[in-house]
Amino acid sequence: MNKVKKLPLKDIFFGIISFSASFLVLTLIFSVIVVLYKESSLAIHKFGIINFIFTEEWDPVKQVFGAAAPLFGTVVITILSLTLAVPVALGIAIFLSEVSPHILKTPVGIAIEMLAAIPSIIYGMWGLFTLAPIMSEYIEPAIQKTLGQIPLIGKLFEGTPQGIDLFTASVVLSIMIIPFIASISRDSLNLTPDLMKESAYALGATKWDVIKDVMIPYAKLGIYGGIVLALGRALGETMAVAFVLGNRHEITTSLFDAAATITVTLANEFTEADTDIYLSSLFYLALILFVLSFIILAVAKLFLLKVERGYSR
Repeated sequence: MNKVKKLPLKDIFFGIISFSASFLVLTLIFSVIVVLYKESSLAIHKFGIINFIFTEEWDPVKQVFGAAAPLFGTVVITILSLTLAVPVALGIAIFLSEVSPHILKTPVGIAIEMLAAIPSIIYGMWGLFTLAPIMSEYIEPAIQKTLGQIPLIGKLFEGTPQGIDLFTASVVLSIMIIPFIASISRDSLNLTPDLMKESAYALGATKWDVIKDVMIPYAKLGIYGGIVLALGRALGETMAVAFVLGNRHEITTSLFDAAATITVTLANEFTEADTDIYLSSLFYLALILFVLSFIILAVAKLFLLKVERGYSR
């Protein structure tokens, strides 16, 4: 009979530590869900799920609360910030990996990575005191005179430019998430084997052809990963948008109107919650944000795995 090989004590100890660390993550996630559900149970039983999600009114005086407005603001700002950030971040990554002179690669790369280290409250203060006046006086009026004149699209740019609105908040948030996408995309592009690039050049490909047909397809998994990471950051960002959003609980069709997000509502109103139902409704918003983030990131991860599986074939 074959004897079962006994594992060394250090391997057993390492396995126990690894399993405990993994189990701790699951425990923390489960405990967060339990606490959020327990604290929001009063609002769940009073307003229900569907009614709370699709109710726009948020009135602490009448004790009527609905998540439609902050949920709408969260989704709009996340989508718009990613729309603004992804092309810029990919352009930076391509420049640093293939186009930039060698002398600029290190300083520009360090500068991009330092943007990720700036605290979000600094972005918020900069957005309020510097970017918002520029947006209200120059950029938003110019957008209204151009894109605002196009039928249907012009509805997105109606109203009086104030600089404290969805569009400004999305711009600030996009600047925050650019370093995450750019850094990961740059590293992924740099992993492209030189042999593949040199073979393409030997066949007569231009630099643009090599970037488009060789480097980006090879690095697409890393690029998708960077976008997913930025998506998670955008969903949960608070202070950077709290300064320039306005915290207005209304669903609007214009990007130049003030709005609210779930995180901004929690930050601004948690200390003002003077009744049980008010506090429970805020916890309910937190629970919705947790579930929304989990679903969106899970779908993104499944999409990433699908692309990876198709890429490996």
